[in-house]
Amino acid sequence: MQVQDLDREVSTKSSIADLVTTTDKNAERIIKEDILTNFPDHGILAEESGVTASDSPYQWLIDPLDGTTNFVHGLAPFCVSIALTNNNKPLLGVVSELPAGNLFWAVRDEGAYCNGEPIHVTITKTIADALLITGFAYEHDAKWETNMNLFKEFTHVSHGVRRLGSAAADLCYVACGKADGFWEIGLHPWDSAAGILLVKEAGGKVSRMDGKAFSIHDKQLLATNGHLHQEMLEKTAPAITSIAGSD
Repeated sequence: MQVQDLDREVSTKSSIADLVTTTDKNAERIIKEDILTNFPDHGILAEESGVTASDSPYQWLIDPLDGTTNFVHGLAPFCVSIALTNNNKPLLGVVSELPAGNLFWAVRDEGAYCNGEPIHVTITKTIADALLITGFAYEHDAKWETNMNLFKEFTHVSHGVRRLGSAAADLCYVACGKADGFWEIGLHPWDSAAGILLVKEAGGKVSRMDGKAFSIHDKQLLATNGHLHQEMLEKTAPAITSIAGSD
């Protein structure tokens, strides 16, 4: 089956822009069935169906279609993102970038790869020489306004800021050197768990936007090639600490 043949029948979730398709739901069902067949004791946290409870320290995080709005409109990229965690720490991350057909994966302490080839972050040293990426939450609240201001600030001092519509793809692009840094407010664990492992294993750095250690359950994230991290924190930290409910 080709990507163009997939079901784009659409409905909305939390807002008019928060879309879900039949393909989201079918893909998630297939992935969950396969995981539970092979690892029946493991837990699952999936975007569309929520938690499959387990006493195991192992939990799979599934975003069956990250970038659904792009998918609905036939615009690249959109991704399938799957991570395995142990006590909330990613052990394995896999992202299928569509429609390009690139397969990214990382295993903790074993490096990051795309289509079987090792990938690495860039060596860009300053924001002035950097290409950055961000994403925006669906709700147009104080966090959205804060991120819009950061978008303007970083656009003014860098080579540019892109908004691509898939956090999983954004993190893959930092990991493989297509971009130098990424930040976002309003993420969910299934959005970021696979991608943050890819960035780390590719030699990059991940934290919260205030500089504190990042947990997959934090809603705000900064991921860079490492060289830019402190310089980006000088702008993201004051911005994120100024708004409530950003954790």
